Amino acid sequence: MSTLAAIAVLAVLIVVHELGHFMAARLQGIYANRFSLGFGPIIWKYQGSETEYAVRAIPLGGFVGFPDDDPDSDIPPNHPNLLRNRPILDRAIVISAGVIANLVFAYFLLFTQAATVGIPEFSQPGVLIPEIAPQSSSVAQEAGVKPQDVILAVDGQDLGKGLIATNSLKQRIQQSPNRSLELTILRDQQSLLIEVKPEPGEDGKGRIGVQLLPNGKIVRKRASIGQALGSAAEEFQRVTLLTVEGFVQLLSNFGETAEQVAGPVKIVEMGASIARSDAASLFQFTALISINLAIINILPLPALDGGQLAFLLIEGLRGKPLPIEIQQNIMQTGLVLLLGLGVFLIVRDTANLVWVQNLFQ
Repeated sequence: MSTLAAIAVLAVLIVVHELGHFMAARLQGIYANRFSLGFGPIIWKYQGSETEYAVRAIPLGGFVGFPDDDPDSDIPPNHPNLLRNRPILDRAIVISAGVIANLVFAYFLLFTQAATVGIPEFSQPGVLIPEIAPQSSSVAQEAGVKPQDVILAVDGQDLGKGLIATNSLKQRIQQSPNRSLELTILRDQQSLLIEVKPEPGEDGKGRIGVQLLPNGKIVRKRASIGQALGSAAEEFQRVTLLTVEGFVQLLSNFGETAEQVAGPVKIVEMGASIARSDAASLFQFTALISINLAIINILPLPALDGGQLAFLLIEGLRGKPLPIEIQQNIMQTGLVLLLGLGVFLIVRDTANLVWVQNLFQ
């Protein structure tokens, strides 16, 4: 059931994204003749009065189709309700609506979580050091840091609590190679001051050789409607900023971070694990994936929404669109590459599943 719940999460997010495109078109009177979940061969379909609704075999996204270039369409090519005949702004609204829908849906999920089960928070301030790195020595170990220590402040500045504290400490350490930091540490109910000097890693960022975790137990407290609006906004901002930082790190240091890219199989595995351990956290997990989906789609890459918006920008600057053949070639090439990447991630993540590896042992 947990796996089905995780699959349902992905399916819902794809539907939300494509429904954004679809509704933005229909509300403007623009024809949309296909609404598909997935790509490739059709598994199931329903023909409505204007639109064909379908589920396809390759679960790597979905699409909304328009009759503009459909040779079987009986709509005149100069009809004002064809997408290509609309002003740039109308088309931009349709193209960007999927991203907007995912962002709005993420906020809605976080609001619902805060108002019903509560957004998880850690009960105690500081950052816990569960263990020292397994190597024979580390900067922290040499300085006197021990497992189960709790770091409360850096250079006299309180870290706060929860993931914000953990991320803040990580950032301070990474930004301080070969610079001394004074850590305020809680050990056996006593406060200590320990000075550490992060050593630069291969990427030039500081490190001290410890694991870092939020301190305390996770607690949940339901919020009032007004409080939920504020809590959801804060959590939405935090998750969005962390996601953007993750993409920046991926692009700037692709060689070391490429293995962290997850495909549908890995996302389902993570979602199933969360559903088994704490089903209430599926709200936050779904919001995270929804924000990731929005950011990925807004990137100016062929076959993504950002790529189509780039074409509109070029059209606005040139005063006329690029030749349709060029656009189609770029989009088709991008789609092939995107599908190829998706298949690769599915194969890789499937091969890494525990039960698959056990088959070959």
